[in-house]
Amino acid sequence: MSNSPVYGGQAQLEGVMFGGKDHTVTAIRRNDDSIDYYHFKKVQKPILQKLKKIPFVRGVVALIESAGLGSRHMQFAGDRYDVIPGEEEDHKEEGSRLQMILGVALVGILSFLFGKFAFTLIPVFIADFFSKWIEGKTGQILLESGIKLLLLLTYLYFISLTPLIKRVFQYHGAEHKVINCYEAGLDITVKNVQAQSRLHYRCGSSFILFTVFVGMFLYFFVPTDPLWLRILDRILLIPVVLGISFEVLQATNACRNIPVLRFLGYPGLWLQLLTTREPKDDQVEVAIASFNMLRQVEQQPEIAATLNHD
Repeated sequence: MSNSPVYGGQAQLEGVMFGGKDHTVTAIRRNDDSIDYYHFKKVQKPILQKLKKIPFVRGVVALIESAGLGSRHMQFAGDRYDVIPGEEEDHKEEGSRLQMILGVALVGILSFLFGKFAFTLIPVFIADFFSKWIEGKTGQILLESGIKLLLLLTYLYFISLTPLIKRVFQYHGAEHKVINCYEAGLDITVKNVQAQSRLHYRCGSSFILFTVFVGMFLYFFVPTDPLWLRILDRILLIPVVLGISFEVLQATNACRNIPVLRFLGYPGLWLQLLTTREPKDDQVEVAIASFNMLRQVEQQPEIAATLNHD
């Protein structure tokens, strides 16, 4: 299916979002067992389209765009998944003052950047605290990267224990199964989808893990002392780490069918054992509904007007 359109997705609260070249659609399971949809058309800005063609730059652009789009769909799902249909306005929250001023998409982007800064800098301070016992540039970089990896795994493990996130991770698995079924050229039915793996080489979870290893490699080329310079280097290297990690993700996906190279993506797949769960049939139904609606909107754009949208 090398000539077929490429699709991506994100798990939502009680649902799944799928996106293509021009459109994104979320389907969620409402508490009356019905399925509700949200559509958002991507804004194709010429400058962004040019940037997306530049290796190492396109990854940063794609991530920021994904954070903005994802926040829109997450707000829709969060506002509706546990509300009785017809009572949305009575239960709709006003939202934070920051969201009202900046807009949902920008808040999503800022949240992503804040999380990345925290994930990058907290290990720096912890590693520096142990500098009396673990000295030298190599030891400090390995310690910093090890702490970063430990924080990531610990965070994912503990949030996966909560009932709400566990269901989100099940929808994450459903999303991957649908994409795998589509890319295998099979009819997208519950039976065929459930037979697929819940892991996928192109997953954002793999990308997060790659940032740890890419960052560790790059840090050997910049000083670790003094602390202020180390912090500055880490901040300035964030877009570089993101850009290279995106290219690594694309490369591992391209090599996944080559026996001697497919192992390069295994670490990312192993991390997905934490970020995905086997979905139930009714969750797969929602994921299929979202994917099918996206395909319908692509073929008949006028359908989008009948869906929830901004």
